[in-house]
Amino acid sequence: MENNETTPPKPQEAPRPAAAPHAYSAGPRRPSGPGGRGRFAPRRKVCRLCAEKIKLVDYKQAQIIKTFCTDTGKMLSRRITGACAKHQRQIMRAVKINRNLSLMPYN
Repeated sequence: MENNETTPPKPQEAPRPAAAPHAYSAGPRRPSGPGGRGRFAPRRKVCRLCAEKIKLVDYKQAQIIKTFCTDTGKMLSRRITGACAKHQRQIMRAVKINRNLSLMPYN
């Protein structure tokens, strides 16, 4: 079963120009803002406890501790809450003490 028919050659595509301008291009990209970081720079979070001049977070301060935890009792990370490292450690200790005293749930 030989196929004696030959297929016609495919037409060659025209070469694309090297620097074709796009219709949606706004021109050359320029860095904006200080330091050329781009358009969006998120605002840096400030530790709420430092701003309120709270030096020590105690396990008895339930209102403060609950703001740094979810409803189920999980501690929120520094990245989410914006707390500094010193206060995050104090919050962590206070939450662990409250869990041991059955003031907060484990899960």
